[in-house]
Amino acid sequence: MTQHDSPSLPAHRPGASRQAPEARDDTSPSRTTRPWMPALLYTLGFLTVYLLAICTPWGQRAENPWFYLGIQGGEAAWIYPLSGSAYGSTPLPPLELSAKPTVMAGLAVIVLLTLVRRCWRQGFAALGVAVLAIGAKEVFKSTVPRPDLVGAPENLLDQGFPSGHTVIPAALTLAAVLVVSPRIRPYVATAGVLWLACIAAATATMGGHRPSEVLGATLLACACYGLATWLLPSAAAPGATRSPRALHVIALALALIVALVSGARPDTLTRSLVSAATAFTCAALVWYAAVGRPAHTARRTRPALD
Repeated sequence: MTQHDSPSLPAHRPGASRQAPEARDDTSPSRTTRPWMPALLYTLGFLTVYLLAICTPWGQRAENPWFYLGIQGGEAAWIYPLSGSAYGSTPLPPLELSAKPTVMAGLAVIVLLTLVRRCWRQGFAALGVAVLAIGAKEVFKSTVPRPDLVGAPENLLDQGFPSGHTVIPAALTLAAVLVVSPRIRPYVATAGVLWLACIAAATATMGGHRPSEVLGATLLACACYGLATWLLPSAAAPGATRSPRALHVIALALALIVALVSGARPDTLTRSLVSAATAFTCAALVWYAAVGRPAHTARRTRPALD
């Protein structure tokens, strides 16, 4: 090599400089699509459940006998010792008198996570999801009556749609996934759907609510979450959540097991299975809203040899 020769430089490949940014764009909030369709579908689902189950004679005839399946009351349910109904027992949040403390504790955790992570927009959106879902439940139950279309007994005329005990874990779970780190978001959602599956099944099997009231509460929470994520600016909207496909299977399988155990009653198989199926549906709705479909792993191809 002479003094005029220069060491060879690596050839510049235009695609190489753009490879890293393109990989980051898959989960970048700026490229996250925020369609209004999920919020609309959850809202339509909520209204459809109300109209079919509450505002039609055949819907009321299908659900009113729910309270007479098996022994009346919740004492026969396996989860009854954790319901707080038994004297001296500690309720599983948010059952019985633990509803308000559970809501206050959940809101406090959301505020704390917002302050620690300094995600102000996501924090306000999370508070909005929780407050709007729980507040809408109270407004709906107090303003929209339950019509008596089949001559039901007086004790079945109280408006229980949507379920307040079910909307709390659903709303707090969806609010929490807005303020936690994307890395742990699927695991927070997993814990939340297991909590929801337990409470939804317990509420239905012990006779606190009809299945439609439990399902309606979950749809209401999902609608509020869809509205919040749609209204968030692109820079603050939650990005795509990358989680192992196995986690989706494990989370839903565990939710099914929790729903079956929490809804089990030795005196009636029908009530046990319907309660478990309703609770699992609620868990799947919240999981899909918070995490979505499992991400497909890109196939690695070997470079062609010259």
